[in-house]
Amino acid sequence: MWFKRKSKNRRLWNRPSVLDVKVRSKLARSARARLAMVSLSVVGGTLLGLFLLWRLGEWGLNQLVYDNKSFAIQMIEVQTDGVIAPEQLRRWSGVRAGQNLLALDLARVKHDLEMVPMVQAVSVERILPGTLRLRVTEREPVAQVNVLHPRDGGGMEQQIFQLDADGFVLQPLDPRDRAVPLGQGQDQYPVIAGLNTAGLQTGRKLDFAPALSALRLIEKFEQSPMAGLVDLKRIDVSAPQVIVVTTAQGSEVTFAADDFERQLNRWRRVYDECLRERKGIATLDLAVADYTPLRLLEAGTAAPAVPKNLKPAKARRRNV
Repeated sequence: MWFKRKSKNRRLWNRPSVLDVKVRSKLARSARARLAMVSLSVVGGTLLGLFLLWRLGEWGLNQLVYDNKSFAIQMIEVQTDGVIAPEQLRRWSGVRAGQNLLALDLARVKHDLEMVPMVQAVSVERILPGTLRLRVTEREPVAQVNVLHPRDGGGMEQQIFQLDADGFVLQPLDPRDRAVPLGQGQDQYPVIAGLNTAGLQTGRKLDFAPALSALRLIEKFEQSPMAGLVDLKRIDVSAPQVIVVTTAQGSEVTFAADDFERQLNRWRRVYDECLRERKGIATLDLAVADYTPLRLLEAGTAAPAVPKNLKPAKARRRNV
């Protein structure tokens, strides 16, 4: 009995310790809850303050900048190096007088203009308080491709695609979109024949090596001693490894598909020799390296030495 009583007293002695642990645990949980509430309050207050500051700043920008009539666009200045009418470029830009200059998305204006196939590159500049400046670099056609399509109701109709020096496919510019009217024959370019026209698509770059070689030949011709003496009328790329050129003066000249400068210089030497003999060139094969096969025009059929240049001159840059 003595030992049992002693054990009972020991349990009563330990009970306050258990109660004390429970009280401390409860106080710790309450403290953590209060800390969490304070933390949430601080974070929420900070976020609310930042949101209010953001809204206040946005309201201030709208009132002082984006809705400020002092920054309304008064003039759209167009600088172009080609023939497109400035008013048409303004319409393509999608910008209207009265829009806020600072709120204008310059990247969108640049993108919209560069989506026009005739436009190669654009720079857009704000000039405070109310001027938008557009600098436009146009694509210049140097050749054309004629494609025949069946016409509704029977027959065939011709569609013209134009190519710039890089092989970019263009549609002929509407005369109403030009700064100055076309003169007679000014819309004619050397015709590239013998290529697969199924892949022609406006706004895309041509991916056909012989046609790209023909474009390089046109570029080199414009810089060669033959420029101004004859006009390139037709360039046939259907034969492998060679390019056959027909001139407006009735000559047929065959080129190898590379080293055009050397071949054009040879053409000039032959041309000068025939001119001294008062004869014209019927056929000339410059693709043969060892000698130059030549057939002369028959007497009385030689073309004039100085032809009419059918290629329109590129317009100077204009500020409008």
